[in-house]
Amino acid sequence: MTCFTVATDIGGTSVSIETGRMAKQANGAAIARIGDTMVLATACNGAESTENDFFPLTVEFIAKTYAAGRIPGGFIKREGRPSEKEVIAARLVDRPIRPLFPDFYRNEVQVICTVISADETYDADVMAITAASCALCLSDMPFSDPVAGVRIGMVNNELKVFPSLAETETGSLDMVVAGTESSIMMVEGGAFEISEDTLIEALLLAHREIIKLVGIQKELIAKAGKAKCAVEAPAIDPELVSAVESAVAGRIHDISFRGNKQERYSGIDQLLKEVQASLAERFPEKEAAVAQIFYDIERRDIRRSILDEGVRIGGRPVDAIRPITCELDVLPRAHGAALFTRGETQALVATTLGTKLDLQHIDNIQAKYDKSYMLHYNFPPFAVGEVKRLGSVSRREIGHGHLAERSLAPVLPSEKSFPYTIRVVSEILESNGSSSMASICGSSLSLMAAGVPIKTHVAGIAMGLIKEEERVAILTDILGTEDHVGDMDFKVAGTRIGVTAIQMDIKIAGITPQIMQEALEKARIARLQILEIMEKTIPESRKELSVFAPRISTIVIDKDKIREIIGPSGKVIRDIQDTTGTTIFVEDDGTVQIAAANKEQRDAALKRIQGIVAEPELGAVYDAVVKTIVDFGAFVEFLPGKEGLVHISELEKRRVEKVEDVLQVGDKLQVKLIGFDRFGKVKLSRKALL
Repeated sequence: MTCFTVATDIGGTSVSIETGRMAKQANGAAIARIGDTMVLATACNGAESTENDFFPLTVEFIAKTYAAGRIPGGFIKREGRPSEKEVIAARLVDRPIRPLFPDFYRNEVQVICTVISADETYDADVMAITAASCALCLSDMPFSDPVAGVRIGMVNNELKVFPSLAETETGSLDMVVAGTESSIMMVEGGAFEISEDTLIEALLLAHREIIKLVGIQKELIAKAGKAKCAVEAPAIDPELVSAVESAVAGRIHDISFRGNKQERYSGIDQLLKEVQASLAERFPEKEAAVAQIFYDIERRDIRRSILDEGVRIGGRPVDAIRPITCELDVLPRAHGAALFTRGETQALVATTLGTKLDLQHIDNIQAKYDKSYMLHYNFPPFAVGEVKRLGSVSRREIGHGHLAERSLAPVLPSEKSFPYTIRVVSEILESNGSSSMASICGSSLSLMAAGVPIKTHVAGIAMGLIKEEERVAILTDILGTEDHVGDMDFKVAGTRIGVTAIQMDIKIAGITPQIMQEALEKARIARLQILEIMEKTIPESRKELSVFAPRISTIVIDKDKIREIIGPSGKVIRDIQDTTGTTIFVEDDGTVQIAAANKEQRDAALKRIQGIVAEPELGAVYDAVVKTIVDFGAFVEFLPGKEGLVHISELEKRRVEKVEDVLQVGDKLQVKLIGFDRFGKVKLSRKALL
């Protein structure tokens, strides 16, 4: 097979795609490259349609360490289970391509994106979107509308396409946008309180560059693409459709618009069983087809009610937020805890503070670093009243946790001002839409309750969309059912000042900038309403930490004094830790961090260290302890690790014949520093204080 390569310039950076050189037995394969970062995407599908009632698409993102010229760490020297970064990258690829397959397609499809080369400039995750799209378009699968992805950053207050890793790290925006030639399909990003207008500008810039990447894909497809296999939608018997519509007429609306989720779901299930039973004799073995028609009727009814009457499930208007309650300190031993409830969605969030020993070490192919802030999201099956096997953390849990984590990162204090490791855990206890946004709100409350000095509250809201031709309804605070039957899931988190995170998935084309701008504005209004409720619960972070949280103090000493704190073979620092019950970290730059279970232990260790690094001052008075007695005086320890001589003539105002007449080893006394001898040794006096 001939190798073909196409390329274009994106914001001054060359991006290329090739096919025909690698993985030729895959149904479709493509390599996307930017700089020295290369992603190989392959697409394969099963020959036969499955019996699933869902589309069995799996997307994998695999970062090979050889791509960066490294060998995996640890005992087993090969790549293991996917890291969180790989899972998040796989989700970035999955979300924009999944809606572009035909609704009725049920063949298994597997897309594998492998990072085969990684430089220190460009991340591979966004390139995987373009590579995966091209692999699918080159195959004979029914995927013919190319998708491309770009990263948008903010460098020196200006938007930039494909910023470097360093620019992304220091910039105020990190956003991945994916789309087709005609429409934006997916947005995922974090920001430092940027405005909604800037977000719209970034999306428009992204889409202009996406069009270029789609263009070179089409050029490559024209050269090397396979003919698409014929796939026809399953025929639906119009008589069966009419029969189902007659059976549910006047019944499905009242049930599907009930305010209580469990009543609504059980009522719908019961009605479906009745309809299937009533039509079983007339239409034998058509239960699945009846269910498909039934749910389509429900979907159309919900959408019609919203567009025609402006009424949603439970009778709520399109702009209304469900009732919210916020509770603090619901867990007596947690360092900070909050229970955030919005309608039938509830998050129990706990904050735990730790020391440097609790840092998470991240080892990605393009970076190694220690992470002092993490947010974990858990979604147990009881949250939706289901029975499921508990296993490892799901991709959805990792993705939702990542979104919530980046939403709060901009308001956290710096590590220097608050030297704690922070772990936030959101347990979803009930779910009926937007549990990730509830996690953000609960996390903000929990952090403030724990005494973490965050800058301000962060709240999140999920927006939806119903669009049919020119008729549009934007929904605030969507339910799970509204997400399922709607055309957009648009999550926005932020403060009163601006947006800190955004996630958008669009199921249809034709979403205009005006629609996105209106959705962002309605999200801003809703966010402010939620923030007001949260601020009434706790307006700012508590000044004191929980009594169960560790106490950490940080001081900076002269680097030349480090060896005095460590001591020979670590003797001094071990003694301080053992006698005070603390953990002490000493950095090469002279930063000393003291972690203790309580204030008393911390203060004791701090006093010892301050004494070691303190310089004796002329005229200063010190509390001292007699260490050694000699004929001409007593050597006393007046600072930790520092001794000086109290000459026999400086013991009393009267003449002293023997030192033992006044002092014994172990006696405590106060002394004054009265001078230094020619060797720099201190001279102390007891007499000067009598």
